Amino acid sequence: MRDLGVGFRYLLKGQRWVARHGRQYGFGLLPGLITLVLYAAALVALALWGEDAVTWATPFADDWSSPWLGLFRGFLTAVLFALSLLLAVVTFTAVTLLIGQPFYENLSEKVDRDVSPDGHAPESGLPLWRELWISARDSLRIVVRAALWGVLLFACGFIPVVGQTAVPVIGFFVTGFFLTEELTAVALQRRSVELRTRLTLLRSRKTLVWGFGTPLAVAFLVPFVAVFLMPGAVAGATLMARDLLGEEIREEGDGDVTTLPQPPSGSSSPA
Repeated sequence: MRDLGVGFRYLLKGQRWVARHGRQYGFGLLPGLITLVLYAAALVALALWGEDAVTWATPFADDWSSPWLGLFRGFLTAVLFALSLLLAVVTFTAVTLLIGQPFYENLSEKVDRDVSPDGHAPESGLPLWRELWISARDSLRIVVRAALWGVLLFACGFIPVVGQTAVPVIGFFVTGFFLTEELTAVALQRRSVELRTRLTLLRSRKTLVWGFGTPLAVAFLVPFVAVFLMPGAVAGATLMARDLLGEEIREEGDGDVTTLPQPPSGSSSPA
């Protein structure tokens, strides 16, 4: 359980890092603002025409008597909006990182140089178009996985009591895991760590991932918060990526170096 606190501290350290580097923070806000506008427009459209979409999709209920027709379609409309909001939270990071790839890549490199004992930051050596392609491909894979989890949790939501208590909590942990994967991918892709290996690393330290990603998932539900936390989240995820790979981290303030244990080799592929 110690890793829960460690993960949360990485989230706070990332926010402190961008607070000390105002220029990097300012540039890091731009992709989030663009994505927020796009997502807000989509959610507003869903709020305005979601009921019409549900009506179109449920013609079999046209002859139902009142109040069952209104209750049924109202429930489906609410569920559709809630599921869309969950998917928006899960995919917001992926879309923002894709839009802001050059900004966040630069931010992550500066964090690496700042905390590395020798001031070195790993570089992928790939052209920008290739990095964008890899990021888009891997993000799509993660979004598909997250969507499958979303459908499963949606179905479990109909279970009495459990669906209204345990399922929302599980949803935050699942969302936190996928958020962390997307954020650490910025640093890990520069180190040529493939998606399957990244997932294996994260699953080997689930409590660390939950400590970082779950509070972030909760915070991202608050309008505009995601935009302001994204730069610091990328910085914190870079620090956590170094932890996962057992790389040395120069501590803040006194220049001391923390040598992290190397992760076990030969991990099995994720399901």
